[in-house]
Amino acid sequence: MDNCLFCAIACGKIPSQKIFESDHLYAFLDIAPANKGHALLIPKSHCSDLLGLDPAFSQEIIEAMQRIARAIVSVTNAQGFNIVQNNGRAAGQEIDHLHWHIIPRFDDDGLKLWRQGKYDSDEEMGRLATAIRVQIGR
Repeated sequence: MDNCLFCAIACGKIPSQKIFESDHLYAFLDIAPANKGHALLIPKSHCSDLLGLDPAFSQEIIEAMQRIARAIVSVTNAQGFNIVQNNGRAAGQEIDHLHWHIIPRFDDDGLKLWRQGKYDSDEEMGRLATAIRVQIGR
């Protein structure tokens, strides 16, 4: 896509600190990391969000995430890692190109990814679960 920052990075028009590349995927260090070693994994071909992704790439994506996460954890001596993927502005997506954040985590890093809420009742939770199951079945 002509005006997509991540497409430009994937094809080399904009420089990045590449850490992984395959025929379909590209990974590079985030320029504004949550923790040092924070990387982004993107498909090389433009896809705006997870709903537009061809499921045929699922296994390749998971295998790349595993390789990248292992390397990041090893190099940074992290105690864990997060894989985060946002869809839409309301969810925090800033670039309209599908991407996964691979973030090394440390016991004392203070990073909080979300607050925990609660349902008003078990009945409310049950109604929502039923409605979602119905929608999935369509």
